[in-house]
Amino acid sequence: MKNLTIPISIFVFTSCIPYKVAPTFKNEDFKVMKANKLQDNLPMETSFIFKDYKSANEFYQYINKKFNLEDINVGVNTPFELNNEIFYLSFSEVESIYVDECSDQEALVINSEQGLNKNSKRFEHKYIKRSSYWYIVITVYDEDIKNCLLDKHPKKSIVLNYLKDLRREYLTTFNHDALLFTSRS
Repeated sequence: MKNLTIPISIFVFTSCIPYKVAPTFKNEDFKVMKANKLQDNLPMETSFIFKDYKSANEFYQYINKKFNLEDINVGVNTPFELNNEIFYLSFSEVESIYVDECSDQEALVINSEQGLNKNSKRFEHKYIKRSSYWYIVITVYDEDIKNCLLDKHPKKSIVLNYLKDLRREYLTTFNHDALLFTSRS
């Protein structure tokens, strides 16, 4: 038992223990979930969420060109037609800045031992290791202002297929001006 105490102590005090982790999509390209689970300041609306690998504001430019909005109300109740019905799309580009934060046990112990010396800045920046991801959060409402991504909504499967196609088109399109020559759907 004494032989294991030293290696376990070294492992515990030199490891990084995660306490906030990015949402996992479990081999999926997207997730339909409440947006506030991704970030607290988002509404409690069921949303279509996917990881955005492109630069900031790319999705804004994509929606602006696709629906020919001319920078007016982009991302806020953008109307689109699907099976002769009007739906309204809203989106947010969200950076999850709290992703993969962890505490470095060694630095915490050393700093707590040096707590009497308030001028000590040793290991100050070693507490948190961060990486961040950008997500696109989309909500779709019908004309009665009901969330189309709820399980009980009769048009959920149609809207979900549309959003999958929209996501695929966005991620594969690099020249948003080319969208002007495709049919609006």
